[in-house]
Amino acid sequence: MKAKLLSIICLFACFTAFGQKKILDHPDFEIWNTIQGQRISRNGELILYSLEKGEADNHFKLKDSKGALVFSHERSENGRFDFNSDYVFFTIKPWQSDVRELKRQKTKKSDMPTDTLAIYSVKDKRLVKIPHVRGYKTPAKWGGYLAYQLTDDAVKVNGKEKKASAKNGYHVVLRNLKTGKQDTLKYVTDYKFANEGEKLAFVTTGLATVQSPGVYIQELNTAEPKAIFTADKGKYAQMTISNSGERLAFVADLDTTKALVRPNALYSWKEGMDRAEKVVDQVSAPQGYRVSSDGNISYSKDESKLFFGLATPPVLQDTSLIDEEIVNVEVWTYDEPRLYTVQELQVANDKRKSYLTAIHLDKKNKLVQLATKEYPSASFGNEGNANLVLVNTSLPYQLQSQWQGGTYRDYALVNVSTGETKMAMKEIRGGVIFSPSAKYAFGYSSADSTWFTYNVATGKRQNLTLGKIFYNELNDSPNFPSSYGSAGWTKDDERFLVYDRYDIWSFNPENGQGERLTKGRESGTAYRYVRLDNEARFIDPKGKWLLTTFNDANKHSGYYTYNARNGRGNQLLTGPFNYGRPVKAQDDDHVMFTKQSFEVFPDIHYADLTFESPTQISNANPQQSEYNWGTAELVHWMSLDGDQLSGMLIKPENFDPNKKYPMIVNFYEKSSNGLFSHRPPAAGRSTISYSFYTSRGYVIFNPDVNYRIGYPGESALNSVIPGVTSLVEKGFIDKDNIGVQGHSWGGYQIAYLVTKTDIFKAAEAGAPVPNMISAYGGIRWWTGLSRQFQYEHTQSRIGGTPWEYPARFIENSPIFNMDKVNTPLLIMHNDADGHVPWYQGIEMFTALRRLGKPSWFLNYNGEPHWPLKRQNRLDFNIRMAQFFDYYLKGAPKPVWMERGVPALEKGINQGLELMDKR
Repeated sequence: MKAKLLSIICLFACFTAFGQKKILDHPDFEIWNTIQGQRISRNGELILYSLEKGEADNHFKLKDSKGALVFSHERSENGRFDFNSDYVFFTIKPWQSDVRELKRQKTKKSDMPTDTLAIYSVKDKRLVKIPHVRGYKTPAKWGGYLAYQLTDDAVKVNGKEKKASAKNGYHVVLRNLKTGKQDTLKYVTDYKFANEGEKLAFVTTGLATVQSPGVYIQELNTAEPKAIFTADKGKYAQMTISNSGERLAFVADLDTTKALVRPNALYSWKEGMDRAEKVVDQVSAPQGYRVSSDGNISYSKDESKLFFGLATPPVLQDTSLIDEEIVNVEVWTYDEPRLYTVQELQVANDKRKSYLTAIHLDKKNKLVQLATKEYPSASFGNEGNANLVLVNTSLPYQLQSQWQGGTYRDYALVNVSTGETKMAMKEIRGGVIFSPSAKYAFGYSSADSTWFTYNVATGKRQNLTLGKIFYNELNDSPNFPSSYGSAGWTKDDERFLVYDRYDIWSFNPENGQGERLTKGRESGTAYRYVRLDNEARFIDPKGKWLLTTFNDANKHSGYYTYNARNGRGNQLLTGPFNYGRPVKAQDDDHVMFTKQSFEVFPDIHYADLTFESPTQISNANPQQSEYNWGTAELVHWMSLDGDQLSGMLIKPENFDPNKKYPMIVNFYEKSSNGLFSHRPPAAGRSTISYSFYTSRGYVIFNPDVNYRIGYPGESALNSVIPGVTSLVEKGFIDKDNIGVQGHSWGGYQIAYLVTKTDIFKAAEAGAPVPNMISAYGGIRWWTGLSRQFQYEHTQSRIGGTPWEYPARFIENSPIFNMDKVNTPLLIMHNDADGHVPWYQGIEMFTALRRLGKPSWFLNYNGEPHWPLKRQNRLDFNIRMAQFFDYYLKGAPKPVWMERGVPALEKGINQGLELMDKR
């Protein structure tokens, strides 16, 4: 009772101190909205989105271009327009509170409430609700129809019930949206609309005396579906219908035995045929391969070729063995290409592995295998119309990728008509793909930091940027610098547009001659192309382009129009905001976009391509004005290494420079480009909530860090601490009440800092690495990868092995200096962490415990690198706030910090109550 009364008094005191504005508390997380699933109609007249409140229920909104509400529906999400913008579909969910209550009552899963499909007619303003819907599909490039699948139903067959299920299929209802007429397709296991042709294909397990099991196609202007393949028993996979709807293919397994190697066959159907024909089976497949039921099936754009997958025979278990006769032993060898832990995680993928193969439909179904065991990966060009495919292999380089942190590949070209293979490029570090018309293969070679093209007809490789700085100028890892990316290609692959740090360049892919199109370097402004038409494959070399801008110095962003015909441009919008990437209506020159800052929520706005007089569409969190919030600004200082650094300083809204504020330092690597990012109050999984802490009277400092290879810990010290002292010198920071918080790489740096300085009164380090030697030999369990590459080439920045640089590993490992720690430490490290082995956190905690240093360890059972479950994230945020409030603001101590939470009480008594302040 005393603890509760004390909390109320503290809250009241804070409330009155901030001029009657509310102070954010953890329950307020529940009232904050985020915007989900925003879409603009093709005609640009309507915008839909959902507001998700407190990570719980969604509220669906449909608005017109002036921001007026057209329609809304509670507990609804996943909105979608039909192709003609005449209808809107969305899903109505059960109230989450109702679901929780039913779970509390131990309700059976089969009795739990299901989703409802909603169809809203824009013209008639009429809503139709269809309950018990598993999912639905709409045509991609035509409208007027909808197909939805019901959750469960039963039909009596010969006096027996055949239940709808994953095995038997579910009922699909085909609905004419204009007339409301519906046809029910029974026991459907798969269904697809053609993208362009008005047809629907489906697979059914059938209904005795009514419909035979098999594959069917239905033209939407006819009453009955047409059976193109039927069989009494069979399993069908990878059914695919071509864009026009005139072709269809699938894999069928018609064998009724329990053979371990399934006799799959590929079938193909064309408009005008009565029945699909077998194209490839186990007899006609290339030797050593079989038709895969897992490999994707697709058609070339011109529908002259059918692509499918061939697989190798499976590795079979001797079924005559009993459990006590089976030896389960892992045999790891030193020179196998993939580490055993990687193999183990990829077993399912390896079993499904298939190799791209082409069937020439206009050449009597000629089969040409394209990918092989030697070149297992393949990609076709020009939407499958090209006569060459690009294949690659990383097999010769997989072993060294364990410590290199990247993979080299060999690339070859395969003739789709003949199967002839021609070596193109060897030992490329980086991805290579086709240009849109497939005249060139192109990519960025990390090893020599250059963009290049490869003429597929002549075999000429042309370096475009060799010797020029088109790579990351700020790279501070012992690794090859990355590129800044590319904008794309102009028509017929005539020019290739590449980014440097600031500008867009146009290159002739044949001779490498380039020209700079924008003038961003002079002002420190980065220009980037915005692809407004998702269906456009080329950039118009004479059109008007929309670009985004970002200024390095002040972090302002904006939009810019560029006339590619004359090279002139005009700034449309710019300012102290983070402007989001605009999304254009497909058939109209209007866009929806967002702008945000620390103070401004990223609501949806609507404008034409001049961005004059934009209209605000959403108002997701009007309640923000009722709360003490905060402001963000850029600060600068000099590091101990002599580098000019920047960082973000977040102050309370009612900041008074004559007062002293507690400060929390939160950092990772470089974050100042996010100065104008909005940070709503939320139960974050790994970091403090900036708005939450500033509302409660804290100042937040997020400094950038410059790294020196081999000395990451010292680099953090030399960057962060001068930034902290520069703020203390300004007079408004309470130097005796400074905390620090970070996770993963941030957690490591904090672990290092507290062994070198006592400037922090309290620290929280999430998933830290105190021992680089033991961590170097660990496994990233989510991927099975060795952690060696991380220290030799990437984030941990040691630059070599422990036997090459033993001193570096020791000097950068806080574990060897735990006796120097005088800062109370809260550690969060979960036992299912797949990135950083959780024994690292344990090593740090047990060392501090051995030394009698104040420290606490949080392990959310079964959670990965960060707590994902909402209840665990909220718990972590509450404990972290209590920890910092106790040390930095003199708040009462929570029970869990005094006595822990005994194992007997885990999940029962959380110890979050505040003790009486002594």
